[in-house]
Amino acid sequence: MSVERALEGIGGALDDRFRGARGVRVLLRKVFPDHWTFLLGEIALYSFIILLLTGTFLTLFFQPSMTDVVYHGSYHNLDGVRMSEAYASTLNISFDVRGGLLMRQIHHWAADLFMAAIFAHLLRIFFTGAYRKPREANWLIGITMLVLGMLEGLFGYSLPDDLLSGTGLRILEGVMLSIPVVGTYLTFFLFGGPFPGNDIIPRLYIIHVLLIPGLLLALITAHLFIMVHQKHTQMPGKGRTNTNVVGAPMYPYFMAKTGAFFFFTFAVLAIASTFVQINPIWLYGPYTPVGISAGSQPDFYMGFLEGTLRMFPSWTWDAWGHTVAWNVLIPALVPLGLVFTGLALWPFLEQWITGDKREHHVNDRPRNAPTRTALGIAGITFYGIFWLEGANDVIADHLDISLYLTTETARYAIFIGPVVAYFVTKRICLGLQRKDMHLVEHGVETGIIRQLPSGEYIEETRPLNEEELAKLAIEAREQPAALPVGAGAAGEPDVPPPGLRGGLGKVRERLNKVVTESVPLDGHGNGYGGHGNGHGNGHGNGHHEAEPEPAVVRSGGPEEGSQAETATAAGAPEAGDGQEDGASQS
Repeated sequence: MSVERALEGIGGALDDRFRGARGVRVLLRKVFPDHWTFLLGEIALYSFIILLLTGTFLTLFFQPSMTDVVYHGSYHNLDGVRMSEAYASTLNISFDVRGGLLMRQIHHWAADLFMAAIFAHLLRIFFTGAYRKPREANWLIGITMLVLGMLEGLFGYSLPDDLLSGTGLRILEGVMLSIPVVGTYLTFFLFGGPFPGNDIIPRLYIIHVLLIPGLLLALITAHLFIMVHQKHTQMPGKGRTNTNVVGAPMYPYFMAKTGAFFFFTFAVLAIASTFVQINPIWLYGPYTPVGISAGSQPDFYMGFLEGTLRMFPSWTWDAWGHTVAWNVLIPALVPLGLVFTGLALWPFLEQWITGDKREHHVNDRPRNAPTRTALGIAGITFYGIFWLEGANDVIADHLDISLYLTTETARYAIFIGPVVAYFVTKRICLGLQRKDMHLVEHGVETGIIRQLPSGEYIEETRPLNEEELAKLAIEAREQPAALPVGAGAAGEPDVPPPGLRGGLGKVRERLNKVVTESVPLDGHGNGYGGHGNGHGNGHGNGHHEAEPEPAVVRSGGPEEGSQAETATAAGAPEAGDGQEDGASQS
């Protein structure tokens, strides 16, 4: 019996019982657009899979116990030293289990790559506006996964109970103690008594290997299913609109490409783990509350919180026999809370400011949304200054400057840096918009110099072709940005609609002018033209509409509905969710 007949028989049997052939057929014909930034999400996914595989191996040998033992293993420098069973089992994995050290290092590098990919993926989505309707829920899921990933990493590298990870737990204890009223009770509950207690490692182990991975797995599954259902966003280009997807089908092109990319990601992690040492716990020694090593640094994704604690000045209140440590509570909770809360609320805030309630399936170029891009760079600057301050002792040592100078500099930079980054970035984006308009009006320089009969030398240019013009996404800036007003009586000022009345309405109108600032399509002006807000429909087909409808603010009534997907893939149309045959190419 041939392989084809065997597969046909298995497929027929499964379809007879589960009726899955139709759904599988649609899934295999699902179209995925192609752009290098889309690989960032795949790197995060594959890193998570590698984390699950290596983590399963490590759980077979790790002992999550704080029971004291005397070490007599292969690492003779610690022979006879009293330590926790968790630390001893980690040494055993590193030196006595075949392949154990490699697995530990792959696990740690995969965790760092997972967090780096999530950060980069989130920034790509923000700068291109891929979070807009109808993808707000997926945006919130992504932010939740980022927070869970940070907690998972913190709890994971605390499990070996070495001196470095114990220092991180000591900081966690201090943050919990700073919470007014309930801080002491929460700390005793988590640690099982006074620090370090006897229960923190077993409890972190359960959270690390069971609770958070389960939540992450559920959120990743939901994230992927929503992405498939709503279809993938695509970058501006010829023939790419809000009603189609231009790319390659799941089978065989995308399946082969993404499968190879998984093995490539695994190979990079394996090579890094083989040649680049990370977290050598045997050099730090077992944790003791009375010891700390110089230059202690957390993993990069926790450096932000380390920097906030180091930067904030001493500030405590003593009242009624109690001390409120604002210098710990505020830096631990407020800056990161502002960042994540701002990210979570931004899609809804932007929609309210601009009045744009349309669906968006074509991404923006960052330059076409100057205010959004400027806010993103300002946020990165804010985060980066705190991140650098988390290593202020290392910076002071390497640059041979005072530790206090680095701290004082950071305290000024945290306010000045984001503001400067905002205005510089916005000016750059507006300048790039003017450059795009210049290309549209005058064409691309060819490098050919021609002499006119008058003796003048000029350089010949050529007009942009359709593909180049579509990639500029000029029409994405054509939608009028002004919020609507009602017509007043003759000789009287216009009457603002209900959404723009009162103090809140005036604030909204002013914010609209800031958020929708863009270069007019005539290429002149100061960037406050009435055209273009960076929130267009992404139709880069090279044809202008006669009267583009403004993104109006409605107090009720129907909105523009979702358009049917007419995806095209390498000459084969994609099947919609409710039909077997693909729709015609748009």
